[in-house]
Amino acid sequence: MNGKFIGEINLLNKTGVVASISDDPVNSSIAANQLGADILELRFDLLGIQTPEDAWNIIEKIRNKVNLPFIATLRSGQEGGDWQGTEKDRIKLLLDIIPSVDAVDIELSAPEKNWIIKSAANTDVNVIVSSHCFTSTPSVKEMKSILDNCHNSGADIAKLAVMPKSSQDVLNLLQVTSDSTKPVSTIAMGEIGKHSRIISPCYGSVLTYGSVTGAVAPGQLRVDKLKEFMELVL
Repeated sequence: MNGKFIGEINLLNKTGVVASISDDPVNSSIAANQLGADILELRFDLLGIQTPEDAWNIIEKIRNKVNLPFIATLRSGQEGGDWQGTEKDRIKLLLDIIPSVDAVDIELSAPEKNWIIKSAANTDVNVIVSSHCFTSTPSVKEMKSILDNCHNSGADIAKLAVMPKSSQDVLNLLQVTSDSTKPVSTIAMGEIGKHSRIISPCYGSVLTYGSVTGAVAPGQLRVDKLKEFMELVL
């Protein structure tokens, strides 16, 4: 794939608003659709999914109710997720899920990420390779390097989330976003960076993430509020 589409959402024409689904997946997905989400991120780690059968069952139930594309995320603990099993089992579960979704998120730090990237490429599923810095914001040079490494590993979309300590950190992230020549999704987390979720699309971020029932990342806004604010600046 090429990072230009997730499902039928053309990311060249508009930034995709992604609703992170972390509990009560069917009802939360229906609510996300009503709030105006473009894409659903199914946080299988937060949903407690351990088997492909459980994942397929949820996907089928949601597809019967909502016509939105899916991103599958099974976030590792070291990158802020709640996966309780082994890394081997996590990768295996993601491999089983890939054919049933429109995009998959895998961390740059994942030792076996190449299995996910190759499988997704073989099934025309977009790959988001992500990196999360929960305590600081790297330098401009380092952030550019992280995004480059994501793309060089095979990402269709490179995702970078950082924790700013100052407004300058947010500005640096926006500069990196603007300078990127390939699809990226960038987020400054926490209160200082909350507005980045609204304005990063102005600088080229192709995805921005919102919540439905409760934030799954620091500073995350509810989908309808996120869209409302975005309409004021875009």
